[in-house]
Amino acid sequence: MTSINTNNSAMSALQTLRSINSNLETTQNSVSTGYRVDTASDNAAYWSIATTMRSDNKALSAVSDALGLGAAKVDTAYTAMDSAIDVVDEIKAKLVAATEDGVDKSKVQEEIGQLQEQLMSIAQSASFSGENWVAGADGTMNVVSSFVRDGSGAVSVKMTDYVLDTSSTGNVLFGMNGGSIETSTGILGTADANGDSVYSLDITNFTTGQIQSALSTVESALSAMTSAGAQLGSISTRIDLQEDFVGALSDSIDSGVGRLVDADMEEESSKLSALQTQQQLAIQSLSIANSSSQNILSLFRG
Repeated sequence: MTSINTNNSAMSALQTLRSINSNLETTQNSVSTGYRVDTASDNAAYWSIATTMRSDNKALSAVSDALGLGAAKVDTAYTAMDSAIDVVDEIKAKLVAATEDGVDKSKVQEEIGQLQEQLMSIAQSASFSGENWVAGADGTMNVVSSFVRDGSGAVSVKMTDYVLDTSSTGNVLFGMNGGSIETSTGILGTADANGDSVYSLDITNFTTGQIQSALSTVESALSAMTSAGAQLGSISTRIDLQEDFVGALSDSIDSGVGRLVDADMEEESSKLSALQTQQQLAIQSLSIANSSSQNILSLFRG
């Protein structure tokens, strides 16, 4: 039945066109943004997960930066400790030379004095970002190592610790006192039973026996410095491994988020072409449906 009041064909064609236009708008948005889930209205669950993971990834990026800063601090401390070990090795060699008969100990002491000043220079220079791990107060130094979200959703930042006071002399070349280097503490400043330390050592008037005692003091210092250097090396390796892990974890999160919200551009492109064709056909169908009512007029023409 043909009616001049109700055009069912036109209404059906219009409904189809509206549906196609809606799908076309969604597809065009996916193509332009690259996301199939761009807003919460697209898929609330996936959008929520993706937003949380992106936030965590930004935190991981900050952790990566902090790890780089921590690595620089550790590398600076290790370089200083390694250089100091070389200098103390030289002092040890001078002491061995001083045990020979006829050696002018005052001349040897002049050389040792220069080496002692070099130790101070190393300790003073081993600072990075305001922290000096080889000339500082006793305590524990921290490096940010990771960002963690547990099963309940609680977040925390984990730290890697480097303890400076694991022994009587600690793991520092010199201690600190009121912001200044304290030359009577630390590995190089702590005195032995005879009152001698690597930094205060003066063999000008030493006997052979006293030089042997000084050698023992220097050897103990070398052992402590080697231990401290080994710890710094271990922390450096751990930080490097953690940097690699954080980088891989960040990439994995990016990939996971992409699987949730990224659009398949090949699929969306094909869908876009199909919808554009359907839109054109729907417009033609609507036009035909609208023209059918005009045909009624021909029935009344003479």
